Amino acid sequence: MSHSTRRHPPKILKQKYPASAPCSCEVCLSFCARPGWWTVAEAAKAIGGGYASRIMLEISPEHTTAVLSPAFKGCDAFFAVNEFAHNGCTFLEDGLCQLYGTDLQPLECRFCHHDRIGLGSKCHADLEKDWDSPAGRALVIEWLKLTGLWNMRKQTRLKWLE
Repeated sequence: MSHSTRRHPPKILKQKYPASAPCSCEVCLSFCARPGWWTVAEAAKAIGGGYASRIMLEISPEHTTAVLSPAFKGCDAFFAVNEFAHNGCTFLEDGLCQLYGTDLQPLECRFCHHDRIGLGSKCHADLEKDWDSPAGRALVIEWLKLTGLWNMRKQTRLKWLE
């Protein structure tokens, strides 16, 4: 399958993964322990909205794909570091998402819900495909330069950054 046929444009992703009903049950709040992913377009909007310093760069284990997502508390404007994963999302304060109800809430966060157990992995995989694109790579490069991490790009071992 060619790269272009695998990719889902953001509009289609929003239709495929509609927002869930609001919920603050234990299951739904547990999803906030792991920040959800934006589409590439949503991340660009978050950066444009002044949130670049609250974003982290996640890199796939194979070092082929990179995703900008809300940071773990402690990983703001840095690479995702597992030792901070237990801190939860930087936008979660007192059990409430600071991005909830705005157009800056990540697609994955809007979609995940206790009624949709097991469907989150499909959404996550489609978001990864959205980031594995020229637009996704360009936004990662822009963010690395904006945050001053550009000089650390070799540490990511992302071949397309070399």
